[in-house]
Amino acid sequence: MVSGGTTTIYALASGGAPCGVAVIRVSGPRCRFVLETMVGSIPAPRVATLRSIRDRTGSTIDRGLVLWLPGPGSFTGEDTIEFQVHGSRAVIRALTAALGEIEGLRPAEAGEFTRRAFLTGRIDLTEAEGLADLLTAETEMQRRQALAQSEGTLRRLYEGWREDLIRARAMIEADLDFADEEDIPGSVIDQAMATVAGLRRAIALHLADDHRGERLRSGLMVVILGPPNAGKSSLLNALARRDVAIVTDEAGTTRDPIEVHLDLRGYPITLVDTAGLREAEGKVEREGIRRALDLGHSADLILWAQAADLADGGPVPVMDCPIWRVDGKGDLATGAAATVVVDPGDDRVVRRFALSTVTGEGLDALIEALGGFAADRMAIETVVPTRERHRSALVAGVEDLEQAIRFRNDPEIAADFLRRAGDHLGRITGRIDVEDLLDTIFGSFCIGK
Repeated sequence: MVSGGTTTIYALASGGAPCGVAVIRVSGPRCRFVLETMVGSIPAPRVATLRSIRDRTGSTIDRGLVLWLPGPGSFTGEDTIEFQVHGSRAVIRALTAALGEIEGLRPAEAGEFTRRAFLTGRIDLTEAEGLADLLTAETEMQRRQALAQSEGTLRRLYEGWREDLIRARAMIEADLDFADEEDIPGSVIDQAMATVAGLRRAIALHLADDHRGERLRSGLMVVILGPPNAGKSSLLNALARRDVAIVTDEAGTTRDPIEVHLDLRGYPITLVDTAGLREAEGKVEREGIRRALDLGHSADLILWAQAADLADGGPVPVMDCPIWRVDGKGDLATGAAATVVVDPGDDRVVRRFALSTVTGEGLDALIEALGGFAADRMAIETVVPTRERHRSALVAGVEDLEQAIRFRNDPEIAADFLRRAGDHLGRITGRIDVEDLLDTIFGSFCIGK
């Protein structure tokens, strides 16, 4: 991907056609020429102006609003234009074709506008990642977390820590350089190490969030396991409130996992239906069961489905996450049990629910419990890491701070560990050594962003 600054890029920045209004964004050094060629003059900055937009032959493509956003006060930090035109496929095609005929212009790549904003210093990497999350947010809580990050909450926290580290390191190095000077206080190393110890505690506390930020981004995985004909697919359809999985009386209908995404109390949940667990003879069914067990081992919660009309569903598998037993087909039972806690002393917090997916009885209690489970594991009251790369860099930074404290009596070594810790924080925000990350981060954006 081109880093920006040398070429002018353009792309459709609004939704697909047909639509009421289409926004075509242009950014780069030839924007003034584009305006002079296609609009006839340069509009007043940051004022939506109704103009005729023409191709190189002088034919009118459309009449629409033109926004002129000169750099550096634009999103990308470069000269930028936004054409707001009628959202038909014909208008969009004609306007982008006219832009492509101008020398020095080319279509933008995925995330290239945001990448240029990063390269010009308008945003840092955490803010860019927040924008990416905002574009893909599906629930209210995901939107809130992404918006806060895109507005710089993580940047301010991590840059503040990095600045404190730089000051502590500067104090130690000044003590080394001017050790014989009388006006350098002898307690400098103590002051610096007090700062370092405080930072180590703050970062360690920041990391002790039970991965809530990452969970909120990706959603909790809730896997439905159980024997064949236990009502797993019916449970999936009932929770999704639509027919997602095929339901029949034939055992072993589900082979491949089926996923649906739920929004419970604003928190994202991925619900997965799986193959019935039994001693299977066919290769296809055995593979489905293997995948089901693999998903169970990576789940945040397992719903163990047990049909009320079956005498025994077999043993509940041992997993590393909580398991809730769901006694389905309650309409076939002779007196379904109420929702109860089976074993409050179990580390897996096993609960039991009785319901009918036919009558709906007991379903609301399960949905309410799932919403509470999601809130307990994803509710965020402070700033938290949202990606594994943040967490890895912070863990490495804490380790370097601990080493700096360990070598406090050898200031040169301590100062080097502080430098390394600061570099780890700098990599999160994109201040240093992140070129290898850029394609991965910005490649996740859509073309017009």
